[in-house]
Amino acid sequence: MSHQPTPEQLDTFIATWRDSALTERAAAQSHFNQLCDLLGVTPPTVADPQGEWFCFEKGVKKTGGGDGWADVWRKDCFAWEYKGKHKDLGVALRQLQQYAPALNNPPLLIVCNLSTIEIHTNFTNTVVQVYRLSLDDLRDPEQRQRLGWAFTDPDRLKPDRTREAVTEDAAKLLGALAQRLRQRGHDPQAVAHVLTRLLFCLFAEDIGLLPGQLFSNLLAEARQSPAEFPALASELFRAMQHGGRFGLARIPWFNGGLFDDATCLPLEKADLDTLHSAATLDWSAIEPAIFGTLFERGLDPDKRSQLGAHYTDAGSIRRLIEPVIRDPLWAEWATVKGAMAADLGKGTPKARQQAINRLNGFLERLRTFRVLDPACGSGNFLYLALRTLKDIEHQVMLEAEALGLQRGFPAVGPEAVLGIELNPYAAELARLTVWIGEIQWMLGHGYNLNDQPILKPLNTIEGRDALLTPDGTEATWPPANAIVGNPPFLGDKKQLAELGNQYAGLLRRAYAGRVPGGADLVCYWFEKARAQIEARQAQRAGLVATNSIRGGQNRKVLERIRETGTIFHAWSDEPWVNEGAAVRVSLVGFAKEAGQPVMLDGQPVAAIHADLTGSNEAAGALDLTQARPLPENAGCSFFGLCLAGAFAVDSETARRWLQQPNPHSRPNSEVLRPIWNGVDVTQGWKGRWVIDFGTDLSESEAALYEAPFAHVLAKVKPVRMSNREKSRVDYWWRHGRPRPEL
Repeated sequence: MSHQPTPEQLDTFIATWRDSALTERAAAQSHFNQLCDLLGVTPPTVADPQGEWFCFEKGVKKTGGGDGWADVWRKDCFAWEYKGKHKDLGVALRQLQQYAPALNNPPLLIVCNLSTIEIHTNFTNTVVQVYRLSLDDLRDPEQRQRLGWAFTDPDRLKPDRTREAVTEDAAKLLGALAQRLRQRGHDPQAVAHVLTRLLFCLFAEDIGLLPGQLFSNLLAEARQSPAEFPALASELFRAMQHGGRFGLARIPWFNGGLFDDATCLPLEKADLDTLHSAATLDWSAIEPAIFGTLFERGLDPDKRSQLGAHYTDAGSIRRLIEPVIRDPLWAEWATVKGAMAADLGKGTPKARQQAINRLNGFLERLRTFRVLDPACGSGNFLYLALRTLKDIEHQVMLEAEALGLQRGFPAVGPEAVLGIELNPYAAELARLTVWIGEIQWMLGHGYNLNDQPILKPLNTIEGRDALLTPDGTEATWPPANAIVGNPPFLGDKKQLAELGNQYAGLLRRAYAGRVPGGADLVCYWFEKARAQIEARQAQRAGLVATNSIRGGQNRKVLERIRETGTIFHAWSDEPWVNEGAAVRVSLVGFAKEAGQPVMLDGQPVAAIHADLTGSNEAAGALDLTQARPLPENAGCSFFGLCLAGAFAVDSETARRWLQQPNPHSRPNSEVLRPIWNGVDVTQGWKGRWVIDFGTDLSESEAALYEAPFAHVLAKVKPVRMSNREKSRVDYWWRHGRPRPEL
């Protein structure tokens, strides 16, 4: 750093504050100004006399007593809080965490008790790193440089490791352990239960709920004698279930159902080595928005093939959470806050009480707000919905305090989110995701946990079918203010194979007249959400679908939504990750009435149609979903051919085959043809070709076109052999519906 204090300046500063007996209030500004002088930084009152970007006592009078939200604040750099000599800096940190949103979430939170300075990083989406400096550390130029960066270049202190990276590493380690346990013959469900409990122990240790290095020490001991691990772990699980002692350590009461079963599987030394490696990660930093998805891939044997695949990031999910949950609530609060300010401006006790009543009414509205994800998977939508509600409640309390009212304790909790999930692995992880997200939010905002018990039962996340009851009738959903989620994608043609003939038949009968028989599976969730809104069992919904919902039979459900309500927010064709694969989706928000600006693909429009196009009255856009066939065109066009198999190839493959000879000296061009669909007609040919053996060639005749036949033999025949239609099995080398009329 350019400024270097003299040894005498350092000696004077260190001696002054080592011997100081001043109170926090008397010492804070003097200490900070002298520190600025030591670092070569202009102090606040000189650098910014107006206090717009660098000042003491940033904020307002606090209802709990004292001035300001932070003793010192520097915009886009830090918030700084002092405590008295040798006082607990944790108290100061919690205060800064509580007020960070009102201070524009500075990247650094710095606390000081005159003898120690702690710099806590507060960057978005990174692990938290803490730098501690004693008085004597200030003699070290590197330590002073680090403190100087807090004033001039806080990004130099930004940790390199992201929360996503920590979560990915943790999921890989536990996924590998799960695979080994299953290979040894343990029941997959039992493996998942045990590893879920062990996973939570790792998290609880790193956030301080398990004292000291209790779980890490347990692992270290068990690595010396693996046979003792099941008994030790079971003893710890029992202590966590009810609260009590584990050895000399006092264990909090966790409950929540997670530790109802204290069973632990036997682990070998290699397994314990894996757990020990996992324990070295910072489990306090795992990211709940992706946590469940990644761990489900490791714990559910049916999803192991997705390990290492991409996942949906939190930003994509927020594109539904924000318009469906956040924005309407913020609009409500703006109205309430304006009325409160008017009440308080009157200056009478009666008007003040009226403002308090308005505040309490809105907080009660938040605390009874319920969000349902009827296909909640491992809980990423539920976590982000809960975080959104808690963020709103926290900001509302801060803004009310700025108006001079008492700030309360946050009361929005996991009971705010409701889920339905058939997969037992995912349902268990969804509960864990919500619990971890709740704990992280409370501690990250400076609040103590309610430990009676720490984990509240999450019976609101139900393990059942969201569409049908066991007797085949339509399932019910609990009432909620908002419905969000990413229901399963399964096209009409795959439903019989994936769901079974009986279930698919029951499903179509239960929703007959509401969901067309040829619709994708996701459409059933759209229709049920629409019905919930129509019955006033919900106010808004935001769901993800494949982008094919814009057309064909799928579009019928969006047309019904438009008949009984409105689509107020949509992204028509966006990238997404589903079951580890990259897909294109539509995000659709709908309600009885919009009540907010109508947005399509990020732009305001007058209305959104069922095909997810928009109309702007000024531009005269048309709703093409209302177009009907013209009688004059009857007989001019009809449904095209149905391949029923992988007959299509790319242009490079087709060109190669067109140059190859055959035993009967006939060219492959006789069975290779370019193929066009509607998109090709309107947007340009995509270069696809199709193998077409017509309706007359026998299997032996088709086999003479060697390269195309070999492709169909490898790609089409294995699938056709299990087809229900006899003709598709007998003539597997031909198209499912050839359409010779074309």
